[in-house]
Amino acid sequence: MIHWLSTVLLRRPAHRAGPCLHRRPGQGRTTNGQFLSFLQGTHFRRVNPDAYERSLRRRRVVMAAFTWAAVAGFAWVVIESAQALSMF
Repeated sequence: MIHWLSTVLLRRPAHRAGPCLHRRPGQGRTTNGQFLSFLQGTHFRRVNPDAYERSLRRRRVVMAAFTWAAVAGFAWVVIESAQALSMF
């Protein structure tokens, strides 16, 4: 369940490129090779690795905090239930 929550809540948005870069059914990957070469040469939508690494680190910290909070909440419920059962 924690894996499902992490994929639903903290999923990375899909990379969105322009409609001219998407592959259409029946067309190969390099239909317009010159255009793709031009985009690669001009570093079109180049990802800043530092910002990407920061986002990964932030996501990892948030997931760790969520996991620890879930474990602490579960432990609290177990302890309170044990105390309630010991009273009867």
